[in-house]
Amino acid sequence: MKRLTAYFSASGVTEKAAEALVSITGGDICRIEPAVPYTAADLDWTNRKSRSSVEMSDSSSRPEIRGELPDTASYDLICIGFPIWWGVAPRIINTFIEKSSLKGKKIVVFATSGGSTLGPAVKDLQRTYPELDITAGKLLNGRVTSDIV
Repeated sequence: MKRLTAYFSASGVTEKAAEALVSITGGDICRIEPAVPYTAADLDWTNRKSRSSVEMSDSSSRPEIRGELPDTASYDLICIGFPIWWGVAPRIINTFIEKSSLKGKKIVVFATSGGSTLGPAVKDLQRTYPELDITAGKLLNGRVTSDIV
């Protein structure tokens, strides 16, 4: 089974989890990078006017991704990782999903979080993309193990 691990990381925490996951499970890795990088001010969740707050308050927001996305045609399994923002996936994950060919692929979601659980984020993605096979993996806040799928 050919795997791709695609991840968005704002502060490096999810990046470390994704790298650890790939070192254990194998496959290819792809960083989902915003066309305009987030600054510390952009990520200030306590400021309702910060970029991240504005994006997360608008469910139709789709931040642009820098560079080309990988061709997913040859992959059977796509692991998508992100930090949980406002209980769900950051809007850039929606951009990635909508710009990638994921129908017929098994998609496993993993995340990092300081206090949220993975369930609501997965349910939100499943509700938004009912045509895709999206399942919950794990929160990878600590030790990363191969039993994510």
